[in-house]
Amino acid sequence: MLTRRIAELLLGLAVRRWPAEVRDDLRREWAAELHVLAESGRWTTMVGFAASLAVSRAGTPLLDRRLMHQRARRTAAALLLAPLACAGIVIVSALAMAQVYNWLSMRVSWSNAVQLPLWSTLILGFAVLLAKYTARSARHTALHGPLRIALGVVLPVGVAALGLMSVMNGSVFGSFVPGLLLWSAGLTLALWAAASLAARGRVGVAWSVGLVGALVAADLAVILFVIQTIPGPGTVAADAMTADSVDRISAPLWLFACWTDWNFGLPRPTSWEIFLITDRLLLEPMFYLACMPYALAYTIRAARSAPAVPVALAPTPV
Repeated sequence: MLTRRIAELLLGLAVRRWPAEVRDDLRREWAAELHVLAESGRWTTMVGFAASLAVSRAGTPLLDRRLMHQRARRTAAALLLAPLACAGIVIVSALAMAQVYNWLSMRVSWSNAVQLPLWSTLILGFAVLLAKYTARSARHTALHGPLRIALGVVLPVGVAALGLMSVMNGSVFGSFVPGLLLWSAGLTLALWAAASLAARGRVGVAWSVGLVGALVAADLAVILFVIQTIPGPGTVAADAMTADSVDRISAPLWLFACWTDWNFGLPRPTSWEIFLITDRLLLEPMFYLACMPYALAYTIRAARSAPAVPVALAPTPV
């Protein structure tokens, strides 16, 4: 075939660039590799292999493109499937929480108080298990550099979040979009900082910075949503039946109130304010919680495993 002939021509060019005493051995070794690729029908790979031999400098390492492509496929699979798993964690945990709540509601009076804490606990438990699993694949990531790692993690997560929120809200352009964009941007910065620290060997600091940054990003996203959708004191009409407003002084606690249904013993937010917030905003904070362990674990482990290019060393002339 034409591709086989092209590969043989490239192989001839590659061999002539080496000293005469090693040409025969190299020709036999490389011709055997071309034969294997041709027999398996991998014509494009065969030509690419021969071209890499022809352009590589004599005595330098030759890229093993098969290992590179395999690593890239595994990285893409991990980064694309993990956000879907996070969405599944939120849904499965909600179903499990509902079953437990139905059982408790027939037996105890405090069943309402445990709904959100139970949901958050289930999500966090499953999320940690997912983080441990995905961190293993991060050891062989194909991403290079802290920024690429951070973007590689956040972009699929953002797409999965947009899909989940759109399905649940019935619209792609809902009020959740600004908060989601803010969270994605903040999470990217947090993961970038964590990856940069982990790449320098400061793993403990990377975890601290990444966790604080991810929490701040989620908190700001919740604050933005509440400010946009729920009025503050003094903005409700005087003849309104109920004061459906939330005091802004408790803004930093809104995220944690969504997770715990508790104001930590402080005057604000009140139980009514927590009800107003969680009535309009609940899926987003839970998704943020499900994604944080995976995002941090993958980013830090990938940054620690600075990917080396897989190579097949060519013989060095003597």
